[in-house]
Amino acid sequence: MELGPSELILNADNSIYHLNLLPGDIAETIITVGDPDRVTAVSKYFDEIEIQKGKREFITHTGYLNGRRLSVISTGIGTDNIDIVLNELDALVNIDFDTRTVKEEKTQLDIIRIGTSGAIQESIPIDSFVVSEYAMGFDNLLHFYEGEHLQHPEIQLAFIDHMNWSIFKSIPYVVRADDYLLDVMNSEETHLGFTGTNVGFYGPQGRKLRLEREDSQLAEKLGTFSYEGLQLTNLEMETSAIYALCGLLGHRSVSLNCILANRASGKFSLHPKRSIDELIQYTLQKLS
Repeated sequence: MELGPSELILNADNSIYHLNLLPGDIAETIITVGDPDRVTAVSKYFDEIEIQKGKREFITHTGYLNGRRLSVISTGIGTDNIDIVLNELDALVNIDFDTRTVKEEKTQLDIIRIGTSGAIQESIPIDSFVVSEYAMGFDNLLHFYEGEHLQHPEIQLAFIDHMNWSIFKSIPYVVRADDYLLDVMNSEETHLGFTGTNVGFYGPQGRKLRLEREDSQLAEKLGTFSYEGLQLTNLEMETSAIYALCGLLGHRSVSLNCILANRASGKFSLHPKRSIDELIQYTLQKLS
């Protein structure tokens, strides 16, 4: 079936609409970062950069490291941006732009997120690395797709009960990282995590500046949730959507988190740039 112009939206040069990329511009191994400035913080370690493109907050560098072709792309913050990035990355490899049809033979991408996060367990130190085995999405994105088979309803229902979750909030969903990439990235240098993906940075993560929160005990209850020994470890804003969409589209994904804040202790990193750079180097070493 041919995809119409309002479904598969292409630019005048036949590049995909938001990312401004052509098929062939991306490698099959892709690192995602939230901050556009972090793209160069990753690609500076490449041996060669062959492609540099950008549009809006979506900056892409593709090059080589130790003979392996890699891409790094900035997503901006939030699961709404992940919906754009993951669907368009998939389109670049699995849709024929000339015929506007889905290819019969699919290409599998490896998506590795390098992000920052706040721990909600005091036992997870500032400047440490968390590799997310599971993610719980508070964002509702997966519910717009046929994704029930990816979810873990027993964990979700236990969480709703523990939190006394408001009926006016989205139903949380739990998804898992790819086993292969999880094994590649996890080591004695990392903590295996259960990451909460939030729809905002302040109220949705239990922070208060001037606005009153619907649940003043949100942060504390997140920290005390447990299901058969599985506890939420950290909070950020993209991982659940990456795991969900990669699972649906047939790609592999894993999320690595540099812990810059510990909400339980109230501490923040004294050298965040250095810690993020160390996570970048760790990730590239594991990939190469």
